[in-house]
Amino acid sequence: MDDVRALFGSSEMARVFSSEAHIAGMLAFEAGLAEAEARAGVIPAEAAEAIAAACKVERFDVPALYRDAVPSGTLAIPLVKALTAAVGAEHGRYVHWGATSQDPIDSAMMLQVRDGLGLLIDGLLGIAAAAAALAEQHRGTPMIGRTLMQQALPITFGLKAARWLALVCRQVRRLDDLRSGALVVQFGGAVGTLSALGARGDEVVELLAEELGLHVPDLPWHTERDRVVEIAAAVGIVAGAMEKIASDVLLLAQTEVGEVAEASAPGKGGSSAMPHKRNPVDATFAVASARLALGNVPVILNAMAHEHERAAGGWQLEWSVLPDLFMHTAAAVERVRSVLEGLNVDADRMRANLDLTGGLMMAEPLTMALAGSLGRPEAFRLVEELTRRASDAGQSLSDAAHADERVSAVLTPDEINRALDPANFLGSTDRFIARALMSYQDLRADLS
Repeated sequence: MDDVRALFGSSEMARVFSSEAHIAGMLAFEAGLAEAEARAGVIPAEAAEAIAAACKVERFDVPALYRDAVPSGTLAIPLVKALTAAVGAEHGRYVHWGATSQDPIDSAMMLQVRDGLGLLIDGLLGIAAAAAALAEQHRGTPMIGRTLMQQALPITFGLKAARWLALVCRQVRRLDDLRSGALVVQFGGAVGTLSALGARGDEVVELLAEELGLHVPDLPWHTERDRVVEIAAAVGIVAGAMEKIASDVLLLAQTEVGEVAEASAPGKGGSSAMPHKRNPVDATFAVASARLALGNVPVILNAMAHEHERAAGGWQLEWSVLPDLFMHTAAAVERVRSVLEGLNVDADRMRANLDLTGGLMMAEPLTMALAGSLGRPEAFRLVEELTRRASDAGQSLSDAAHADERVSAVLTPDEINRALDPANFLGSTDRFIARALMSYQDLRADLS
């Protein structure tokens, strides 16, 4: 991974989608195909053994194969040529028997996607664990909820973390479902009929899928790319979820807000010009990586219509775009995990921001307390008048409410105080947190 890509990529995902890994996947296909065909009686068992013995990626000049793929238009042609030579004259004629170039390339991609999904799921589970710990620790830590970037009503930081948790758990389940259904072997031969295998085609597909640990498709899918698009969309949604969490952290970490901060470390978050700066580096690069990932999703979707039985352009672009999508998404996941695992939460600053408007954000609870006697329209008008008066006079909503005879005619001082206490207007917050934590535990149990 080059220096620039390292800022927006993942070293582990880079290995999964490396040139060597793709060649290894194609060789796994060729070895698996030979073994499946030998088991089905299509080729001699000795040929399958010779082919499998030659299908070792270290025996091949990977850069040379990619150079030769440029004039060939497909990596399969130079690879099959080199593999045939490595197997030798006696058994080399059985290499790639009944297959077409797209078969090993797509099957190798599915093997890479399987490993890539596994890495994403592992990273997301790390985020979920961190979010669950924050939700539990801060389930009663009050803070202001914000709508349209303005103060709205009280919530707890535990609820915000619980929503992150629920969001991440949904992504894990979606990716796990893909592993269970969308990862299928590709084997159809030249035009998707397996005509070279006669009546043995279906049997070989099933045996090949077994060899590779992939699922059996209903039909060869050379130019029906719905599974690839489904994978791309799901990974893109993960990237979007990471951007949502990172953006929340960025907003909460603003100097004027100051409710959270990334963990400090030597050399992290500084400025080349301003010694006082402490920038949220991980959240920033999570957002950047997520946006790079999301840019790849419409490319794959727009290229979904592959022509007839083999595409000219739409299939080929997947070779570049899908790895980039996984790479950038993995980077976003890694960065968000780093953010949440080391997040510093300032409960005192949250409380101070909750009191910033002198209790004006408790206007709705006061309205509801008055509505039982005055009706909601009249109560709303009264509290709206009180909030304007309090704001103009620089006083708290509590002072304005206690001083107003229309309010005191309906509510006692204790009832006014209870209505204006943020802790009394959290609704189902605790139940929602408990539900998110329980769903997380269920997910862990299902995956174990």
